[in-house]
Amino acid sequence: MALSYKTRKRLSILLLLVWLPAYIVAAVKLVSLIDRPPILLELALYTGLGILWALPFRRIFRGVGQPDPEASPDSYPQDPE
Repeated sequence: MALSYKTRKRLSILLLLVWLPAYIVAAVKLVSLIDRPPILLELALYTGLGILWALPFRRIFRGVGQPDPEASPDSYPQDPE
């Protein structure tokens, strides 16, 4: 099932405003459960967790920053000249 551009855009905003802050809190809590690891291991953990959150949602975010492919070119914002 392919999602429309508007649906993907709305879902991406919802994910960034709700899911990402909740994931950050959970990731910090998860890392804090173990004793302070060496700095390189801690960096690797946060880097891995930072990449891991977006993997399931990469299809939603793909192309959201581009103009709507289904909209007519007349509806695009015009540059003032």
